[in-house]
Amino acid sequence: MPDISYTIAAVLVAAAVTWALRALPFAALGSLRESGTIRYLSTRMPAGVMVILVVYCLHDLPVTVARAAAPLAALAVTIGLHLWRRNALLSILGGTATHVILASTVFAR
Repeated sequence: MPDISYTIAAVLVAAAVTWALRALPFAALGSLRESGTIRYLSTRMPAGVMVILVVYCLHDLPVTVARAAAPLAALAVTIGLHLWRRNALLSILGGTATHVILASTVFAR
């Protein structure tokens, strides 16, 4: 069993490293706030990330199988809700609920 002072020192070092790693992005962000590149990326990246996620999730979807309708219907519901209400939480919840309901009832194996 390690000595109590060793255990306390290990916990303190781990806490200090954790705190420093969490504070570092905020410290670096201060100097980047005026950057034109960062401003451009902050407006374009959310849509880009969503496109990448959709392509990644659907890239090997077998569209000839009936089960493929569940994720495609969920995607359509998500897009439709977002265009209708412009509410990300509603869109995500609606698309997720659609996929879960279809996958567990209509297209269950």
